[in-house]
Amino acid sequence: MDKFFNQTLQKLETAINDIEIETPCSIERIEAVIHLIIDCLLEIKEYVLENGFKNVAEEIRFFKYQKPVIVAKLIYYNEIYKIETKKPNATKSIRKYLNAELKKLKKFFDNNLEFYRYYRTNNSFIDDKLFVRGKYDIKLSLDTVYFETDHRFSTSHDYKAAKVIANDLIQIYIEDQLYCCSTQIDKAVEIHQLKWTGSKASMIELIYALHYQGVFDNGNGDIRVIAKYFEGFLIRNWAIFTKRIYS
Repeated sequence: MDKFFNQTLQKLETAINDIEIETPCSIERIEAVIHLIIDCLLEIKEYVLENGFKNVAEEIRFFKYQKPVIVAKLIYYNEIYKIETKKPNATKSIRKYLNAELKKLKKFFDNNLEFYRYYRTNNSFIDDKLFVRGKYDIKLSLDTVYFETDHRFSTSHDYKAAKVIANDLIQIYIEDQLYCCSTQIDKAVEIHQLKWTGSKASMIELIYALHYQGVFDNGNGDIRVIAKYFEGFLIRNWAIFTKRIYS
């Protein structure tokens, strides 16, 4: 089982890397990756149903560590897909939206604190109930998803283990997006604080240079008209720019 799983996982990760490089659109890229992961899980499921496990220890290892690694990828990309397709445009709205997504992760963490501790500290004293098929315990905070899955290929907590792994990745993604938003705001503030500190003569020289280069009306523009246009253009476009940044 270990050899098959490692080969399958390596093949999946290589295919994902290829898509990340070759597909320019983030949404299309995520969709393609999701399809890859689904196909990979189907392949692994067929192998498990056909070959089974050598012993209980191998079964526990598969459902505790191996399957969750791949399911976590599916959860991660699916969540990123939803985040990206629902994300607003304005910078402030994006920050509010992303912070709300972080709160969802924290809520899941708070609701499953005991399992987080068990899984992250690599405990094993109830693995036979959590990661062996058909050995579920209704008292162990079962997710509804367990009752909807194929019990030949799932245990009571393998999906929750995948959620733990995926949520760590999702948190990193969201925090990275928040950092990008903060950087954009900082740059906007820096631009907003810029002041013309040159002389009026320097401004006139700039306008004359543009006139000399023939960038207005193929070089036929009147210098006075150009100066007036130049002044109005800066004021008008600065207002539009700042409105977009701070909306």
